[in-house]
Amino acid sequence: MKRISTIALTTFAAAGLLMTGCDKKSGGKGISLQNVGSDTMVNLAQAWAEAYHGVKPEVAVEVLGGGSGTGITRLIDGTCDIANSSRKLEKEEEEKATAKYGGKHPIEHVVGFDALAIYVHPSNPITEISIEQLSEIYKEGGKFAKWSDLGVTMPAGQDEIVRASRQSNSGTYHYFREAVVGKKADFKKGSRDMNGSKEVVDLVSTTPTAIGFSGIGYKTDKVKVVKVSKKTGEPSVAPSIKTTLDKTYPIARPMFMYVSPTAKPEAEEYIKWLLTAPGQKIVIESGYVPLPEFAPKDAQ
Repeated sequence: MKRISTIALTTFAAAGLLMTGCDKKSGGKGISLQNVGSDTMVNLAQAWAEAYHGVKPEVAVEVLGGGSGTGITRLIDGTCDIANSSRKLEKEEEEKATAKYGGKHPIEHVVGFDALAIYVHPSNPITEISIEQLSEIYKEGGKFAKWSDLGVTMPAGQDEIVRASRQSNSGTYHYFREAVVGKKADFKKGSRDMNGSKEVVDLVSTTPTAIGFSGIGYKTDKVKVVKVSKKTGEPSVAPSIKTTLDKTYPIARPMFMYVSPTAKPEAEEYIKWLLTAPGQKIVIESGYVPLPEFAPKDAQ
């Protein structure tokens, strides 16, 4: 899967804006939409933006990452048209946004799903793990600090678990804390808090003792995805389209786009296109999970 840096996203967007402004076929100056937020969604959002420019050349969608919290803050401040988020708005954010827009609420759209994958180095013999075990690895006071604590035999000198995590402005960080670590628990100190989803996977790919969580769309052949069960001893499940939609994979979540109630009409038109067959096909091609009505009948 093609990976695009934030710098590259900005460069493409600037080029798109320039082309749009000069496109005589569009009948004059074009429209630009600021689409900011979730790092989990950034590659998918860029793929959407590129495809939509072919459908509507007069509309250029500028995609920037920075995390779900960044997108939501920009939406509340009125400095973006669409916020990408891998989590729902928190109560305080909802209240701030509603106050900003005179009592009107941001408009929420579910645009697909992400199976949050657990990654380890290919040399690690572990093949499955439970939510309970993940919690003991990541939470403050958790009892698992070595792979041998989980019954995993590693080469000499490679027993200490290296925990790859995300920074606190990340929707993935918030979701993992709620679903795995525990709402009332804190992350264990000493984790490698990475800036982006790709950085988590990159660290795991070069660190034999590492474990990390990141969107399934960031899977590469340089890491191994571990099956996950709700409780230790129960059957474990691999992340996939089927197991995400039938809810048997225990750590999957919706991907959201939020639009301000005063956004340009083109923003809602853009999201409507994302929710069509061509838009949802890009979700699948990007490694994520489409809305149920667009899932392939033979999806595994």
